[in-house]
Amino acid sequence: MEFDDIETIAVLGAGNMGHGIAEVAAMAGYDVMLRDINEEFVRNGYEQIEWSLDKLAEKDQITREEADASLDRITPVVDMEEAVGDVDFVIEAVPEKMDIKKDVYGDVVEYAPDRAILATNTSSLSITDLSEVTERPGQFCGMHFFNPPVRMALVEVISGAHTDERTLELAEDLAEAFGKTPVRVRKDVPGFIVNRVLVPLMNEACWTVEDGTATMEEVDSTVKFDIGLPMGAFELGDQVGNDVTYHVLEYMNEVLGEAYEPCPLLEETVEEERYGKKVGRGFYDYEGGEGAQIPTDETREDVKLRLLAIMANEVGHLVEGDVAPPRDIDQAVMLGAGYPEGPAKMADGVGLDALVETLEELYEETGAARYAVADGLREAAHSGGFHGGSEDVEGIEFTTISVEYPREHVGHIVLDREARMNTINADVLEELSAAVDLFEGDDDVRAILVTGKGDRAFSAGADVSGFAANAEPLSAIELSKKGQATFGRFEETPMPVVAGIDGFALGGGLELAACADLRIASDRSELGLPEHSLGLLPAWGGTQRLQRLIGMGRAKQVVFTSDRFDAETMADWGFVNEVVPHTEFEEAALDLTERLAGGPPIAQLFTKRAMLRGWEDIDAGLELEAQAFGHLMNTDDLMEGITAFMGDRDPEFQGQ
Repeated sequence: MEFDDIETIAVLGAGNMGHGIAEVAAMAGYDVMLRDINEEFVRNGYEQIEWSLDKLAEKDQITREEADASLDRITPVVDMEEAVGDVDFVIEAVPEKMDIKKDVYGDVVEYAPDRAILATNTSSLSITDLSEVTERPGQFCGMHFFNPPVRMALVEVISGAHTDERTLELAEDLAEAFGKTPVRVRKDVPGFIVNRVLVPLMNEACWTVEDGTATMEEVDSTVKFDIGLPMGAFELGDQVGNDVTYHVLEYMNEVLGEAYEPCPLLEETVEEERYGKKVGRGFYDYEGGEGAQIPTDETREDVKLRLLAIMANEVGHLVEGDVAPPRDIDQAVMLGAGYPEGPAKMADGVGLDALVETLEELYEETGAARYAVADGLREAAHSGGFHGGSEDVEGIEFTTISVEYPREHVGHIVLDREARMNTINADVLEELSAAVDLFEGDDDVRAILVTGKGDRAFSAGADVSGFAANAEPLSAIELSKKGQATFGRFEETPMPVVAGIDGFALGGGLELAACADLRIASDRSELGLPEHSLGLLPAWGGTQRLQRLIGMGRAKQVVFTSDRFDAETMADWGFVNEVVPHTEFEEAALDLTERLAGGPPIAQLFTKRAMLRGWEDIDAGLELEAQAFGHLMNTDDLMEGITAFMGDRDPEFQGQ
């Protein structure tokens, strides 16, 4: 089957996940058969979709016509043969019980056409075991959507032991067509990626209280206001459902061993039916009490190290088992759990040696299997980090860019292909990502400046001939995603980024500049997106970021006309922050970056996170803003800022 052949999708199960997946599929233009075991269930699911589409239309996230058309594409049914008899793709989302799912697939294979791909939406059950009851295990995979599917961007695409590569590719393509980000889970392991990281973390939070190391308030204060996660561990457990966490742990314990034994505190909570917010009581009281009221000032360094060590150990297990590489793990957890940084990146930031030492001390004290250090964690610590330390980053030989340290706390990336107007090829993308890793691992670098070599161009865009000349040329979609991911590193890095534009910033060059926090340009610069003149579109974030910076109307003008615009015009429109004479450009760009490098690192980090989160969801951004404010009230940088203000001097922030 080719991807373009997929037109009709069956979603089995009309509960929260099922009707959400059906809605996403219909909004993407697919005809959907929504099936459940009786008329009441399927009707309730259909009505939930109708309500959700109405809300999206009321909020102008889609038009009324799009909402009506999406609903028209959904057919609610009860009969299994009618549901799957002529579909191209089946997504099963029935309750998370192995026996129930196996029974469903017994009926599916009786009626589904031979061409149909089968996918299960499960958060932890074995893809391999389910595939073996279908008589077509090569056409079976996991597609783990996150709740609510309409809002959550991640889909874990999981390979079973028998899954064909083509099946995985089709599932990934379908997830992208839904507007989601697929992350490949290469091996069928309990918890896959996100739950494999989150569930042991929540379990360890329970053990930390169970053994008297800390109170629940201290744990959640540490998780939320020191580690910087969106919710405290106990708060998250109540949100997810403590019964769900417990059952996932039971399954992990059964398959992976005693390292995943549920903590008695969690078991007791479930036995007392304190499942969390859905029943009004969990670790916190949501009916008689005020819910999760987490103190901002009860953080504990020992608790932080212990929880991060457990999280890093799970990353180590996933890496050593070839389930996923660190970058995919980070992307999955950031998208699926809302982490501001991925767990591998956070662990690297603390230092893997310290986390290994923490685990070793805990293992020596308790003998508990969950503290046995994963080989993958030890190997990453030895090599300097999950994302590569001295061997992979500091020792890299940069050939298409240069890395410099021109001012105190300033890291300078120079696009170094002057003869080709600093155009961007696959090597440039790889080296840009490595340079960000290098600077993020260097405590002396607090701001990044990106410029182009010579006085002709910041970057004239993509080196199309360079991509075509590669021994293994990237596909068009892979090329787009590679550029998006690489440029996104500058948007996501905790430190301020300045793009220094002198000369042309065209196509991919402008898209790279759009990812910076500030842009300074010389008065002779010209900026534009010429892709439409070639019959293309800007595919490295240009269709998204530019409209957010200068408004949709201006962005369409830039894209549709393929014209070049001078720096003053782009400053008037809000893209360029400052225009300076060409003769003063280099000094002005360095001065601006040095000024940002002297700012408060922790406050800058939280500001970028809150702004980026709020760009997508203002409520989430406001919540993160409030959390960050509470955290910053307890930093040494705040006292330094106040003391410097009172003493009429410039502050000397240390990032503490």
